[in-house]
Amino acid sequence: MQRRMLSKEDEASAGAEDMEVRREDQEKINRFSSLHQKETAIEDELKAKMKEKEDLEEISGELELVDEEEKVPYKIGDCFVSLPQPEVLELLQSSTEAIDGDVDALKERLDTIHDEMAELKKALYGRFGRSINLET
Repeated sequence: MQRRMLSKEDEASAGAEDMEVRREDQEKINRFSSLHQKETAIEDELKAKMKEKEDLEEISGELELVDEEEKVPYKIGDCFVSLPQPEVLELLQSSTEAIDGDVDALKERLDTIHDEMAELKKALYGRFGRSINLET
């Protein structure tokens, strides 16, 4: 299990140093916190997109079993439109491709955030050592 708090000995030794928090240090801490919140939101959005993609792929698989001449209800906005099965499959494919693009963009943003958080961790742990906890 990962420790999230300092032990009494670590806290006492950290307090003995009495490190001053400069304005630039506080700005780095605030930036790290902001990035952590963005990271959490993006991860949630990424999970939702992956679930949506999985659902679309499952629906596409089910629709391949339907007769090609049969009309299938397809949701556009707030209403359903009956379309031929091949057309619905094309629309589902384009929706899946759009989600793939969104997923790639979210992963890029997440990588950028992780890189910046790593730099901030390095700088802050270098300055404060064990007296700061940036583990998320």
